[in-house]
Amino acid sequence: MLGTAGCDAPQKALWPVTGLPGEAKPPFTPPGGGSIDLATHALNRLTFGPRPGQHERVLRLAKREEEAVAKFIDAQLAPEKINDDRAEFRVRRFETLALAPIGEFYEFQPGLLREELTRATLARAVYSERQFQEVMVRFWSDHFNIDLSKGDCKWLKPADDRDVIRPHALGRFPELLAASAKSQAMLTYLDGRANRVRRPGDKPNENYARELLELHTLGVHGGYTQRDVMEIARCLSGWRIGRGLFEVGKVQFEPGLHDAGAKTVLGEAIPARKGMAGRDDFDDVLRIVAGHPSTARHLATKLCQRFIADEPPAAAIDTVAGVFAKTNGDIRQTLRALFFTDEFRAARGTKFKQPLHFIASALRATGAESDVGRPLVNYLVRMGHMPFEYPAPDGYPTRAEPWMSTLLWRWNFAAKLGQGRIDGTRVQADRLARRAGGMAKLAAHLLGRRPSDDELAAAKASGDALGLMLASPSFQWS
Repeated sequence: MLGTAGCDAPQKALWPVTGLPGEAKPPFTPPGGGSIDLATHALNRLTFGPRPGQHERVLRLAKREEEAVAKFIDAQLAPEKINDDRAEFRVRRFETLALAPIGEFYEFQPGLLREELTRATLARAVYSERQFQEVMVRFWSDHFNIDLSKGDCKWLKPADDRDVIRPHALGRFPELLAASAKSQAMLTYLDGRANRVRRPGDKPNENYARELLELHTLGVHGGYTQRDVMEIARCLSGWRIGRGLFEVGKVQFEPGLHDAGAKTVLGEAIPARKGMAGRDDFDDVLRIVAGHPSTARHLATKLCQRFIADEPPAAAIDTVAGVFAKTNGDIRQTLRALFFTDEFRAARGTKFKQPLHFIASALRATGAESDVGRPLVNYLVRMGHMPFEYPAPDGYPTRAEPWMSTLLWRWNFAAKLGQGRIDGTRVQADRLARRAGGMAKLAAHLLGRRPSDDELAAAKASGDALGLMLASPSFQWS
């Protein structure tokens, strides 16, 4: 990995002219066990899949596998310390994503913004060294789902991804929640900008308040009532997005649109506040819901479902919820606790890959060189997993059942990738097999374990061994 300072800086400065220098592709040693080992399991869950040689690089971090995996986990939980220049250079071609004032996004066609945001998402999933951060960006993007097809979200979601989700993905949940609540895209998607109380007796818009409780914090069985929804809607009234020449895209509070009366949220009194003091209702509401015990339980359940199993063990949920509550929503410490539970370490090969995960893992496993262009994006469309386009507020599912209908397109993608028939994407199958030490070891790299005799025989007889192994059931699960 090239550095960012010293003697490497001049070379990096030439990348826009020379392009990225090639990466060394030496021989590598795949896993040799008959079942998925701990290092492979950690790579499968904390990344979008191991790249050639990554398994042995993890094991070299310490003499014992347990210690090596612990060091790998800690490194991925500190992405700010990981050099990611090469991935960011690939993303730099998507120039609209770097626009500064949010109002500038309105100067571009929505189709271009959608295309560049999708391609950048896929590029980071495939090439970023900060893999776990990318995994968590996808998790929070679904948790705080925004469908960019709704109204101004076409222009506002790229800024939400850049300014809200990414900076807070491994931070503190209360800060992430507050950033999301004031996001221009969220205010648009869940009608927060339409939540206005002009005079006593006006009914506030409850849409965001309901989803805040049901999806973002306490959960549907979290113990809130319809009265709580109404009271939170009153607290959050008066926030809008500016439209004037110098105000476009700016989030503003208008006291004349806010319910200034006293409220009670989840049993806690919020006093009457007039004028600009009404902004404090926002902080009180988010403090109450972020710190509620049901929020810790709801998020722990979702995290365990994502990283352990579709039906997560109760003991793991208890552990994770306890750390979340104790640390006031510290996401890194919460996740570290999850990864060191016995339940996480035992649940190997139990999660069915979402389509984006499957495509990214195939490109990573094969060491593919890709422009992540329209041919790849088309597969996401056909598999029903275009980022930022899920139509309901609950986001794309992590459970296996909804994705089983995508198998035919997965097999098609695997075959085309193995045969080198996806435009803009290049895989050197024969060279990859030689680097691994032969077909059997290549299969071990792709499956995360030594292949059975039947698996190896089927691959050799297929005429497209790489494609068949990528389409195999074992590669579909992580």
